[in-house]
Amino acid sequence: MYVSYKWLQEYVDLTGVSPEELAEKITKSGIEVEGVEVLNKGISGVVTGYVLEREQHPNADKLNKCLVDIGAEEPVQIICGAPNVDKGQKVAVATVGAVLPGNFKIKKAKLRGEESNGMICSLQELGFESKLVAKEFAEGIYNFPQDVEVGLDAMEQLHRDDQVLELGLTPNRADCLSMLGVAYEVAAILGREVKLPVSQVEASSEKAADYIQVTVDAKEDNPLYVAKLIKNVKIGPSPLWMQARLTAAGIRPHNNVVDITNYILLEYGQPLHAFDYDRLGSKEILVRRAKDGEEIVTLDDAKRKLTADHLVITNGEKPVALAGVMGGANSEVQTDTTTVLLESAYFIGAPIRKASKDHGLRSEASARYEKGVDPNRVRAAAERAAQLLAEYAGGEVLEGSVEADSLTVEPAVVSVTLEKINRVLGTELTMKNVEDIFARLQFETTTDNGTIIVTVPTRRGDITIEEDLIEEVGRLYGYDNLVSTLPIGSATPGQLSPYQNKRRMVRRYLEGAGLYQAVTYSLTNEAKAAQYALENRDPVRLAMPMSEDRSILRLSIIPQLLEVLKYNAARQHDSLAVYETGAVFLANGSDVLPEEREHLAGAVTGLWQTHPWQGEKKPVDFFVVKGILEGLFDKLGVASEVEFRQSEKDGLHPGRTAEIYLSGTSVGFVGQTHPTVEKEYDLKETYVFELSLKAILEAEVSPLHYVTIPRFPSITRDIALVVDKEKAAGELESIIKEAGGALLKEVQVFDLYEGERMEPGKKSIAFSLKYFDPERTLTDEEVVKAHDKVLNAVKEKAGAVLRG
Repeated sequence: MYVSYKWLQEYVDLTGVSPEELAEKITKSGIEVEGVEVLNKGISGVVTGYVLEREQHPNADKLNKCLVDIGAEEPVQIICGAPNVDKGQKVAVATVGAVLPGNFKIKKAKLRGEESNGMICSLQELGFESKLVAKEFAEGIYNFPQDVEVGLDAMEQLHRDDQVLELGLTPNRADCLSMLGVAYEVAAILGREVKLPVSQVEASSEKAADYIQVTVDAKEDNPLYVAKLIKNVKIGPSPLWMQARLTAAGIRPHNNVVDITNYILLEYGQPLHAFDYDRLGSKEILVRRAKDGEEIVTLDDAKRKLTADHLVITNGEKPVALAGVMGGANSEVQTDTTTVLLESAYFIGAPIRKASKDHGLRSEASARYEKGVDPNRVRAAAERAAQLLAEYAGGEVLEGSVEADSLTVEPAVVSVTLEKINRVLGTELTMKNVEDIFARLQFETTTDNGTIIVTVPTRRGDITIEEDLIEEVGRLYGYDNLVSTLPIGSATPGQLSPYQNKRRMVRRYLEGAGLYQAVTYSLTNEAKAAQYALENRDPVRLAMPMSEDRSILRLSIIPQLLEVLKYNAARQHDSLAVYETGAVFLANGSDVLPEEREHLAGAVTGLWQTHPWQGEKKPVDFFVVKGILEGLFDKLGVASEVEFRQSEKDGLHPGRTAEIYLSGTSVGFVGQTHPTVEKEYDLKETYVFELSLKAILEAEVSPLHYVTIPRFPSITRDIALVVDKEKAAGELESIIKEAGGALLKEVQVFDLYEGERMEPGKKSIAFSLKYFDPERTLTDEEVVKAHDKVLNAVKEKAGAVLRG
């Protein structure tokens, strides 16, 4: 909103308050003033002149030689190239020594042999934006009205001796989209009175109701429509002061009728529209929703197709305006207009916003309707406009207004206690302090045992709850006056929960082990939905999927990680290790929300280690990935409860897959992807794992115990056991640990043999066993006794025999 300082003075006494000081006070009260523009900044020496004579330049076809009276002792000769300059005009003249915008200084000059003592100026040369210059002067110089005296300061005559405040309004402060709204705000800030304009219209004996009938079908969209008739209008330019106020607000002048409607829009915040009554084609105004496919040509000469979402003003049959947005070309006020039908209406914001958005028409009127106008200003704005039309367009205002009124206006009543105001603001205001603030805002108040009951004017539609009243008190009391205090109360330092801390530990461990974190979609397709799932459930389908590839919530993370590997392999990154912690979704029936579980998954392919200098390359294999998981379990303190059991699973290599058990319960798997899957994704040998993260992180962990470094020597025994090929090394390891007792501290597999001289169906697995006692040196007899127990146990429970 652009606010003219001189215009604002008509409503509020600004004595002793400069534009800059006013801008600071408004900003401190809660409405940011984004800038203060001095309209005549850097301009001097421009006066009004009278063109006494004009003739063709003797040496140039497009130049004119003019003799201009500038109020000096002698007229001056000025060479002018404007196509519209002529004898008898009153113009703006930059005299010799004058300064124009951009520090452009005027000097005596010779143009094609003829002396020029100054410059006849266009409005653009005086600092006006081209889009704000009236069309008749857009391509040439500006002509003053004939009643302007010669020799006066032209910038004062153009009312450019003014400053404009640019208010950065938030959507809730629609009340300040008018000069009166800003006046109320400034008066409250300064503690001064508001002087409202007085409308006194002398109506003719003829009645408006004899000329027009108003019907509103869409009462929910247009509860109040007011029409006034003004006859014998003479179309012409509006007065200079009005044009100046419009341009200062960013609106281009057109003619006296249109300018008056725009002036009232700025003054009252109430949009108006002027129809050429004789071009309406009927004596009826009907407001209704448009019909689908109906068309209207708007004032910008664009044909627009309407829908039932749009509100239109019609002559009973055809649309003559897109309500609240733009008028129609078929009823436009033109130079030959003599009778004006003036519209002032209260439109609901939703259909106006819809039409504005659909047609890309963002107008000053639509912006105000969208945010909400004051219903109590609809009639007052119409009366004020009628007065100005009678005064500046010579119109004859017909008696009365024609209305369609179904509007019920009730001001909001909001209450708040003094105790809450002081508690929220941290102040010690008295009841009188608060009442004085509301009186400055011109809010009616009553008090009842510490409670203030406020009747809010309809112009302040943003105030609906007690917090709004507290804000009004705070900003007018002055935010700078509020005491700075520190928060009081106990504070709890933020920290991660045990689960979150362990999850972070998992991520850091895997990244330290060389895996990159991936983040993939939780949505997949029908073919991949059930692949690698830890638990068989029906898939959860989306009701409105983006596409078939993203139509089902995933049951496993691995298919997405394989896509990641495929994407990178296609770009020559064929050695990659990634992991992801994310949710999978398990259906619980059609009427129950799916269960969301957090899983940990990983995928590794290509080379695991490379040492170019030594010429070594180690491709990833099952034991690399298994070792990563064993290190993770050890980090989390659950390694002693974890067991790997050979298994088979769809999509995995049947001989290189293990199911992972925690305390006897399956929590996931690790294995090589099936060769057919690797071929499908165009991958090298690839290994994957997926675990139920919640089951692992919430497992009970024994507290850590410090163990001293042994001072006594250990004794190592190596054994090679011949067993059936189907016998798992893990099973043998468990038997050995159980039989070895307290003296057996470590068991490690170090060899597997299935070659020659081995009985068919058999294999040899070699273990290294370490015995020691931290308190003493073991004797050979003690070790032999413990070792014999181990050999007997593996023979009895696994059918193992020592390899000869």
